[in-house]
Amino acid sequence: MANSKYEYVKSFENEDEVMYPNLIVVRIDGRNFARFSEVNEFEKPNDERALKLMNCCATSVLEKYPDIILAYGFSDEYSFIFKKETKFYHRRASKILSLVVSFFTSLYVTKWRELFPHKDMKSVPSFKSRIICCPSSDVLQAYLAWRQRECHSKNQYNTCFWMLIKSGKSEKEAHEILKGTQKQEKNEILFRQFGINYKNLPSMYRQGSCALKTEVDETAEIRDNEVPVNRPRKKVKIFQSENIASRSFWNDYHYLCKELGGFETNVNNIKQEYVKLFQSENKLLPFTWIVVRIDGSHFHRFSEVEGFEKPNDEQALKLMNSCAVSVLEEFNDIVFAYGVSDEYSFVFKRNSQLYQRRASEIVSAVVSFYSSTYVIKWKEFFPRKELKYPPNFDGRAVCYPSYEIIRDYLAWRQVDCHINNQYNTCFWMLVKSGKSTKEAQSLLKGTQTQEKNQMLSQLFGIDYNTLPIIFRNGSSVFWDKVLSLSLSNDYSCRINEMMVTDNGVVAKSQKKVVVEHPNIIADDFWEAHPLILQVTSHRYALEHMKEGSTIINTTSVLAYITSPPSWLEYISTKGAIVSFTRALGLHLIDKKIRVNGVAPGPIWTPLQAATLNDEDIATFGARVPMDRAGEPYEVAPSYVFLASDQDSSYFTGQVLHPNGKQF
Repeated sequence: MANSKYEYVKSFENEDEVMYPNLIVVRIDGRNFARFSEVNEFEKPNDERALKLMNCCATSVLEKYPDIILAYGFSDEYSFIFKKETKFYHRRASKILSLVVSFFTSLYVTKWRELFPHKDMKSVPSFKSRIICCPSSDVLQAYLAWRQRECHSKNQYNTCFWMLIKSGKSEKEAHEILKGTQKQEKNEILFRQFGINYKNLPSMYRQGSCALKTEVDETAEIRDNEVPVNRPRKKVKIFQSENIASRSFWNDYHYLCKELGGFETNVNNIKQEYVKLFQSENKLLPFTWIVVRIDGSHFHRFSEVEGFEKPNDEQALKLMNSCAVSVLEEFNDIVFAYGVSDEYSFVFKRNSQLYQRRASEIVSAVVSFYSSTYVIKWKEFFPRKELKYPPNFDGRAVCYPSYEIIRDYLAWRQVDCHINNQYNTCFWMLVKSGKSTKEAQSLLKGTQTQEKNQMLSQLFGIDYNTLPIIFRNGSSVFWDKVLSLSLSNDYSCRINEMMVTDNGVVAKSQKKVVVEHPNIIADDFWEAHPLILQVTSHRYALEHMKEGSTIINTTSVLAYITSPPSWLEYISTKGAIVSFTRALGLHLIDKKIRVNGVAPGPIWTPLQAATLNDEDIATFGARVPMDRAGEPYEVAPSYVFLASDQDSSYFTGQVLHPNGKQF
């Protein structure tokens, strides 16, 4: 990694090692798979080919990663269990979960045709993944029992539900019929109404599927007149078992006992605290910019196998960019992305509540969707080249707390782009001129920017500054407004929702994801696109504010009290304004500029009457202890007070609360 003054941003990365002797389980689940299965017309309640596709992908995952000993899956989920002594990627959770879900997703797309030869994939499949830490083999046993019981209960319910639907019931009626029913009652519904004995259904539906490595003897290649030699080799097989958490099943496979530990008893009841452990996840810090950075795994080898041009393959870079565009279109909370070579950084807005800010879900969803899109879009950029191997990416999420630091992070990545691209350009020109890779490395060792530029110019006639800007600057992907034109009968032009007459042409401003190659280290780009990181009103106002000026932000009492989930986005934004007010107040003390806020309760204005329904109008302010909403004249003094450089000269980073004792 290249060195620069921005290197300090690496200190925000957290170590997420899964400590030994915890057993590592990576569980992947289909993301929006109800919709995916509907669009792709999967059979209900079970599509045998879709389940076999999942099993086929799981088999390939076990074949690729020797440290995965066992996998169990049903429906759109799979759990992969690593051997106890694994050192896979130093047991780093984000690395492990992202690699597994990325490879699984790439396989799902590449193997689709094997199971669905006459059906085109109609939407992009993606998965979420997470790490479950099992402190002992007993906990692992409970986890497997829990998942297999979920398989049974969900399959039994879904079988009843879809049989009722096929018999003419509406979804609402089917849910109502099944509400509160127990196992035996569902069996009776199936048998009496549809003549189905649940136990006779395919075991893959009822029990799920195991993928296990077993030792088999294979005959080694022999020469003429030599005796054949049998050599043991591990081979993955898929099978079903009535109880994968039973002591007898486990003991039948000594390999499992050796690598994961034995089961001493059978599981009768799963402890509730175990289930809570299986469901717990770490959340990222609130009101910080989340950056999900993905990197190609073993992409040197991948680019060699696929025959990419050196030092840069423009089509490969454009494929990466196209995938990034799709990611921004899929995840609305991503406001900016920067990519170079085989990496991409996706910046989420500060108040994002995607997946309740659960790190593993955010990382895995982005990595999985990107991997899937990469395979799907391959033919667009390499129409004459077959993809020889599924691409694989790893990812991590890092939180950056301030505007300056997120800017420095992005600058760090572009500095790396400059340094690495210049080195690689020199290196590959030397190799193409006849030097060995070792000789090229030796010639470049210790050289500075100017020396590399001279080498390119004098030896190869290349002016580095004239190389394609996509190579030198990397790629920035973001939402921007573009102008679209169309004819209109009213001979008017709409620009940013304003109507202007203009020779019968309508111009409409629309948001679109764009790819550009700007300098994101300097301020010019950010000043031209102030809405990307959305801290701009204060930043630009500061250029014109004098000593003794004051900034007053408006937040809300809802930033401090419990409110309905439907208000989540509004509450998060108002909470962010409170934190921003405090931080900015401290930041501007030396400039003698005060920053404060007002957090009003419900205030009655003409806007309320125009936008609320009769019921909401009648109850507006009912939760306030003073039993009424406030009036604008009752809030105004708070702003007047904070604006006064005499009355509030000792106030900064503080919030006033005119809310009728609601807080």
